[in-house]
Amino acid sequence: MRLHAPAAERNAAPILERLRTLLPASGTVLEVASGTGQHVATFAAALPKLTFVPSEPDPDKHDSIRAWTEGLGNVEPPRGLDVTAQPWPVDAVDAIFCANMIHIAPSEATTGLLRGAGQILTPGSMLVLYGPFRVGGQHTASSNAAFDASLQARDPRWGVRDLDAVTAEAATFGLEPGSVIEMPANNKIVTFVRRSTEG
Repeated sequence: MRLHAPAAERNAAPILERLRTLLPASGTVLEVASGTGQHVATFAAALPKLTFVPSEPDPDKHDSIRAWTEGLGNVEPPRGLDVTAQPWPVDAVDAIFCANMIHIAPSEATTGLLRGAGQILTPGSMLVLYGPFRVGGQHTASSNAAFDASLQARDPRWGVRDLDAVTAEAATFGLEPGSVIEMPANNKIVTFVRRSTEG
């Protein structure tokens, strides 16, 4: 059964427009926190030379991912990936995409995502994050501040992450800052590149 997330329906097209230039021409892309499967279905249909590996810790959503991606030969079956667990059930990949996850999860999920990306990304490949971020400790819009407050009211461990803090933590796992792209609805696409050599 296909589940529908209105936000995924709204933002899939603008994200895809950016992914066309960010992702490699071919290779394997891991999507972390695939949710309903709407994103990976949109991306895989538009980028047939890439192989997509959806992942989602909630097994109840795997049927939805399968339903959305049915008939797409470049999408593997969904994996039950918990970013905080080691090791990940995925081998080396050429890119990782993760939308709207790190703010709706404890900070340990951000750490786990960055650690895992540093382990399985091939040298020179990219981690692509999408969502709201604070910059220099400040919200970039009043709507983001209200969203952050609502998240923390639901779970004090949740909240919009600070871009500087995420960038600093990423560096500890061999991920160098790439680009920051402004997106609709006060969101951003933030990229990190796996260091080609250690040191």
